Amino acid sequence: MSEISRRTAIAALAPLAGSAVAAQWTTDSADPERHLHPHTAGSAHAGFAAGTTVDNAANGFHPTALLRDFDRGKSSRLPGGRTLREWTLEAHEKSIEVAPGVTYPAWTYNGRIPGPTLRADEGDRLRITLVNHSSHPHTVHFHGVHAPEVDGVPGIGPGLVQPGGRTVYEFDALPYGLHPYHCHVSPLAPHIAKGLYGALLIDPKQGRPKADEMVMVMNGFDTNFDRANELYAVNTIPFAYMNEPVRVELGELVRIYLVNVLEYDLVNSFHVHGNFFDWYPTGTSLRPVEHTDTVMLCQGQRGILELRFGHRGRFMFHAHQSEFTELGWMGFFEVGSDGGR
Repeated sequence: MSEISRRTAIAALAPLAGSAVAAQWTTDSADPERHLHPHTAGSAHAGFAAGTTVDNAANGFHPTALLRDFDRGKSSRLPGGRTLREWTLEAHEKSIEVAPGVTYPAWTYNGRIPGPTLRADEGDRLRITLVNHSSHPHTVHFHGVHAPEVDGVPGIGPGLVQPGGRTVYEFDALPYGLHPYHCHVSPLAPHIAKGLYGALLIDPKQGRPKADEMVMVMNGFDTNFDRANELYAVNTIPFAYMNEPVRVELGELVRIYLVNVLEYDLVNSFHVHGNFFDWYPTGTSLRPVEHTDTVMLCQGQRGILELRFGHRGRFMFHAHQSEFTELGWMGFFEVGSDGGR
């Protein structure tokens, strides 16, 4: 789908979001100079970014809360002393307002996009129950090391979980690092694109330095179902972190668990203004491979960023694909003496 047709699709949706947003999109389309660089997009979409927001309460989740929401499950001790962690993931069909006035017929784990960030320690025993409340068959496929019977793919082990059904996936938390999980039912792209994904974080036995930790899942939405995205975001809602900047403390170590689950676009990226970060691809090493301000991720790739801010104020972060920024994948860090948290 061409850039022009994507903008045409959004322009058709914009009146639902209010006259200010519609006027802004019309202005942008008429002035191609405003699309030359992502750094101009903040002002170009001021009406969308700051003037209107989605109903987070009706959605049942808030992007700001998702940032630091880690679910360690129900824990107990196994014979021999190992920790068992248990979770239940429930597949639901749910309408979500992904932009002001724009609802999307999503498929969700536990009523939210992304699904819960499951967190465990290296070597823990994990037991995840999938309950399918939807009208379509689903699974959960975890990236990591495990037996084929719990791989969450059709035809192996429990295979498809039919509507009204349930199954249990049980395996050891290996290797340490950051791993996505998602539905693995064919056709695969819509099962992921409609919202059935999340992150599994496995902490190394030796731990990591104390930090302000957060999860950012890069995603998007094909709102007219032509296998091309009309909206882009981190943690689902376009421009969410421009409306409510991510508050961090001056000089504090910030650790971002970054996952790319974007369908229909081959490459996504993360760029921060006025700073550099250490980059740990997949999070399976305690040594960074690069000190940079931009990383590129293909579908399913992920990694850990660590950085400190040495100046107060607002620092923009966004994808470094201009179209992605203009269609929602953009936010701010707000650096203060105490972060305001």
